[in-house]
Amino acid sequence: MQILDGKKTSEDIKNEIAATVQKMKADGQKVPHLAAVIVGNNGASLTYVGSKVKSCQQIGFESTLVALPETITESDLLEKIKELNEDDNLDGYIVQLPLPKHIDEQKILMAIDPDKDVDGFHPANFGKMSLDMETFLPATPFGIMELLERYKVETAGKHTVVIGRSHIVGRPMSILMSRKGYPGDSTVTLTHSRTKNIEEYTKNADIIITALGVPNYLKADMVKDGVVVIDVGITRVDDASNPKGYKITGDVDFDGVSKKSSFITPVPGGVGPMTIAMLLKNTLLAREMRMQK
Repeated sequence: MQILDGKKTSEDIKNEIAATVQKMKADGQKVPHLAAVIVGNNGASLTYVGSKVKSCQQIGFESTLVALPETITESDLLEKIKELNEDDNLDGYIVQLPLPKHIDEQKILMAIDPDKDVDGFHPANFGKMSLDMETFLPATPFGIMELLERYKVETAGKHTVVIGRSHIVGRPMSILMSRKGYPGDSTVTLTHSRTKNIEEYTKNADIIITALGVPNYLKADMVKDGVVVIDVGITRVDDASNPKGYKITGDVDFDGVSKKSSFITPVPGGVGPMTIAMLLKNTLLAREMRMQK
């Protein structure tokens, strides 16, 4: 069994990007500039955005944090989005979800300039991804593809079972794993909350990608020997023995499933760190695309 170490791989990627940024600077070019928009003060969102800003500094990007009050109106937020779209100094930006209830998330995501949509959520970018065109891939699926590639996990002709059909992870993973080329060329089954007898699918899977958000859902008796397991779930589970009072748990019962796996991602330290690294990679791509224009 080999651990797919997202923490180490993400550091490798950041170092590669940092070297590219150094060369840009040496050549007198503008370095990539990423902005993050956060509305209100959701604790988890603040932590996540904080780590994005820190990562930008670490690799030599410019970064801007746009912090807006919880009470901002939808039209004022749309006005801010327009401003970011027109800002020539900015290569890419993300709008941290979830947004407050009175704001239509879909409307906001649709307003983002697809050329600056480094989260890869805009329908124009999602469509390009589906058609194998160059675009920004959603950061978490992009990170998973990168892990599979760097660890040389075989995907061609394999049966991949994706658990969860979210637009951010499950749906894009099903498309990426079935596309031509490596990593890809898999036969994909997309399962979800309405799938009956899910273990019938998981028991026959060569690769399982689970993004369900149910702690320890995938048990050892649901997988076959030699399976590759990618765990996207992160849930805080109360744990009195932990100084924090909780522990971060994935969708996979790691102790049991890891004994049968050929490759497996840990939680934490698997997919999570890769997401931020790929967001930075998308921002570098955005900068390069703007330079070509």
